[in-house]
Amino acid sequence: MFQFKKFLIKQDRCAMKVGTDGVLLGAWTSIENNPFSILDIGAGTGIIALMLAQRSNAEQIDALEIDENAYEQAVDNFENSPWSDRLFCFHASLDEFVEEPEDKYDLIVSNPPFYSEDYKTDCDQRDLARFQDAMPFEDLIEAAALLLSENGVFSVIIPFKEEEKFLALAFDYELYPIKITRVKGTPTTEIKRSLLAFSRNAIEIVPTDVLIIEIARHLYTPDYIALTKDFYLKM
Repeated sequence: MFQFKKFLIKQDRCAMKVGTDGVLLGAWTSIENNPFSILDIGAGTGIIALMLAQRSNAEQIDALEIDENAYEQAVDNFENSPWSDRLFCFHASLDEFVEEPEDKYDLIVSNPPFYSEDYKTDCDQRDLARFQDAMPFEDLIEAAALLLSENGVFSVIIPFKEEEKFLALAFDYELYPIKITRVKGTPTTEIKRSLLAFSRNAIEIVPTDVLIIEIARHLYTPDYIALTKDFYLKM
């Protein structure tokens, strides 16, 4: 179990445990457009949807999860949270969900599976959660373009090495970057992740910055503390 300040995450049935990527996306994603409806694609434990429930006044927060065990876990975590009346999880693939879209969403978020290397582990459930072939980037971007409301925002976290490709794919679907934050573990390590936010409206100069998580082991930077202090117990 993982205890946050305002909610609890159970993760014993979920292949992908609570990790920094999900917390980063849940805390970094902009809610300045005051979203009424939010969609989390590939919910896992439900952590990102729960963080956005805590941060926003959105009345409809939907999550989508293909893996049955993770889906059941997310449902439990939603039901046991203070925002259970605003959270709903669908057990379906992205293809199935997009076939019959009922709503457009003001905010779409995803921490997609992205290890596209050729090897697989011995755990099928973990592979499904972790490997890009479970949800290729193009499928994700196409779905976002279809499901995003006119003034909506689409936010993701991906490996930095995939950033250029992801931006090019998004451009093909007329989704344009409005904010980019690149993430480093420490001041001396390479950039590891990219946090990307898109809208249907292109802007000329995209705000770009770098977030460093730690100065040393468990010694967090002021920027990371400021971003996550509303969630982590010890921040």
